[in-house]
This record gives sequence, C-alpha cells and structure tokens, in this order.
Amino acid sequence: MIVMIVDEPWTQVLDSCVADLLSQQHMVHPIDAVQLAAGLGINVAFDASQAGRARLVRLGRAAGAVQQAVLLRPEPRAERIQWAVAHEIGEMLAHQVCGALGMDPREASPGERERLANQLATRLLLPAHWFAEDALQCDWDLVTLKQRYTTASYELIARRMLDFPPPAVISVFDQGRLSFRRAAPGRSAAAVMPLEWSCWREIHSAGSVAQRNNGPFRVRGWAVHEPGWKREILRLDGRSEIAELSATD
Repeated sequence: MIVMIVDEPWTQVLDSCVADLLSQQHMVHPIDAVQLAAGLGINVAFDASQAGRARLVRLGRAAGAVQQAVLLRPEPRAERIQWAVAHEIGEMLAHQVCGALGMDPREASPGERERLANQLATRLLLPAHWFAEDALQCDWDLVTLKQRYTTASYELIARRMLDFPPPAVISVFDQGRLSFRRAAPGRSAAAVMPLEWSCWREIHSAGSVAQRNNGPFRVRGWAVHEPGWKREILRLDGRSEIAELSATD
C-alpha cells in the first residue's frame, strides 16, 4: 500500500523526480506535455471512440525499445489535453517514484496509482522549482500565474498554491455553488467567511477581479466566466490565522 503523499519526504521525491526529467528533456515553461511526451519517444494521437480521456498503449518494439503512444479523446480545451498527456507521463514516472522510496508499485491499488499519477501530472505542468518563485513574485495572483503557465487550468494553478507557504484557503464556485474548498493538502477548511461571500458575490455578478481585507485576513477573487458557465476562484490569506480555520482530515 502507498501512503498518500502529503508529507515532506514524499513531496521531495516527487518534485525531484519531475525536476530531473524536465532538466533531462531541456524543457522550459510553459511546459508542453505533448512536446515532453515526444521527447520521451511517446507518440500522441487522437481516438474519438475511447471512453476515457487518455490511455497509454504499447505498439511493439523497434530497435530494441518498446514503442508507446498516448491515445487522447478529442477535447475542446487545450488544458484538458495537456493534463491528459501529463497524467499518462505521470503513470510512467510512478514506478520511478516508488523505486526511490523502496516500495513495490505492484502493491498499490488502482486508486493509489491514480492519485500518484495526478500528483506527478500537477508537478509536470507546475514544477515546484519554478512555480514557488513565480507565485511569490506576483503575490499569488491567479491571472498572472495563468499567463505564465498557459498549459495549466486556472483551477489546477489555484490548487497548486496550497502546496506552498504561506497558509491559504482556496475555494472554487461553479454555477453559484461551492465545488471545492481546501486549506492545504490533507486539511479541510472551515465554513466560508462573510468576507469571502462578499468578495464572491461581486465577482460572480460582475465577472471581474476583487479583493477584501478584514484584520489579518485578505481574500482575492477571480472570475473565470465563459458562455453558459460561471466559475469563480477565491484565495483567503491570513498567515497563522489560516491554520486555526483548518482541521486535519
């Protein structure tokens, strides 16, 4: 069994594994997962008939090496394609991560392998050694980070913020309903504060960016609105006070 990845040793191994791969492939950001796959000798093709978003297949051997391909279901969003390819690369890297920790990947359940691949895919698109510095420089502004990391979705970028200090709470609203709220990996957050509701109402209505301050707390909100769909993302900052609003799951 693989213990879920929330502690520092796991994080260091994941970040190191991804950093080594990106360095070996001479990748620069924004990371293009399709380009990365090509560098690894993995072909990317589309298969509209498949049920899942992506799957890795082995095509046979050539020159003594196993030939692989990622088959993708066509998607209207470029970020979804990037995530799907990054996830399949993460599936490949999972064996390396387990080996670095002296664990047998065959002992992992399908759900554990899936979560590990998700962790690796996130780091492939948002590498720790770049993201942390960029986020601090722009004071965790979601729009600025999206301009920098164009292949990652707004929500993925927002969730990635939780992996780094200072403590924060990220909330995502879809069509007027709270769909995600976390304080940190492995930690849940208390109920939405009035300060957050005030900020959310403004950006939900106006489709804009807003900020509210109250004592030690600051909340910023970004509207990600499209025809037929409204999503808003909030980040609540409050230094040590954030820890008092969260509890271990």
